[in-house]
Amino acid sequence: MPDIATARWAELSACEIASLVREGRSTAQAMTEAALHAIAERDAGVRAFTEVWADTTRAHAAEVQARVEAGERLPLAGVPIGIKAGEGTGSVQSQRMIEAGCVPVGATSVPVVSNAADWQTWGHTDRGPTLNPLNPAWSPGGSSAGSAAAVASGMVPLATGSDGAGSVRIPAAWCAVYGLKPTNGTVPARDAAGLNIAGPLARDAQDLRAAFKALAGADAGTGTPVRRPLRAAWSATLGIVDTDPEVAARVRSFVGTAFGDADRLLVDEPDIRLPDPAPCWMALRGHRAAPAEQVEAVRRELHTAVDALFGAYDVLATPTTPHPPHGHSGPGNRMNVALTWAFNITGHPAVSLPAGRTPAGDVVGLQFIARHGREADLLALAETSSRCR
Repeated sequence: MPDIATARWAELSACEIASLVREGRSTAQAMTEAALHAIAERDAGVRAFTEVWADTTRAHAAEVQARVEAGERLPLAGVPIGIKAGEGTGSVQSQRMIEAGCVPVGATSVPVVSNAADWQTWGHTDRGPTLNPLNPAWSPGGSSAGSAAAVASGMVPLATGSDGAGSVRIPAAWCAVYGLKPTNGTVPARDAAGLNIAGPLARDAQDLRAAFKALAGADAGTGTPVRRPLRAAWSATLGIVDTDPEVAARVRSFVGTAFGDADRLLVDEPDIRLPDPAPCWMALRGHRAAPAEQVEAVRRELHTAVDALFGAYDVLATPTTPHPPHGHSGPGNRMNVALTWAFNITGHPAVSLPAGRTPAGDVVGLQFIARHGREADLLALAETSSRCR
């Protein structure tokens, strides 16, 4: 039995855990045992993990503790972390998190269906569907489903994800946690098209910053925001999707509540109409054939439109998804990636923040997009918003 009660464990942030371990008030082994106990106690009702690596996790925790006792100042010392299935501990993202002191505890689930569509926000594992900790009738989103569910349920404070069309941001929104897609190229893409970018999920906005620093380097986009107040453009639709009115209203209201102080964010509502990214994204990922010149034309149009937007604004704000979470049978004809995947093509960094619930009780997320390399702006906004939760 660990020396940290499971209820208390779910309240600890990654930064708090690392501080306790670095200062000698706890150990990496104690934190690891607390995480393993929480997984054993909770995961049967969530199915966030496909594998738990108890023996290797304990050995790794001992190595981290030895590094700490040898005087290494590890920014994430002893922090248990879930690793997205298929990524493994050998990926660039995993290795950088481990080097920062994280202890990988297991592989988090990725949804699979036999008749998969071109994007994945639902599905099953060998244990059945991963359940959303906020409502087991909901999908947690995808494809970083298990990572978001593991973080939201309090089993681990951090988990790795990857985002090719919204696969970090969508599960972050539907599980009411924080998820960051960094600027394309921050780490090597996980697909040949260069769309699928590694990114962290966290319960705490400061933990998201710490994870990004570990992933991208201490100086990569984590400085102060470019200016105060930031200028934001709000769009519920980007001109390409019919966003549910209740979702749009709730997210727009949260923007006003969280950032109503004019020294934080000045919000305009210009008429934004981006080119539809669907044919370009599908062709780049090899899902549909299209002439190369057509694909490049759409890509150029998207870049031109988004670059023009960032000529006038520091950030773009949208709902993370145009619709609320769907059930485990899938989204039907709804395009939940409609507000996210354009920025996988253009490469801009984007973050999803918890934005509350609609009157019907559906959870929603707020997405901010920034200029290339300006994760600092997104992380500052995430930390500001966390004070309104």
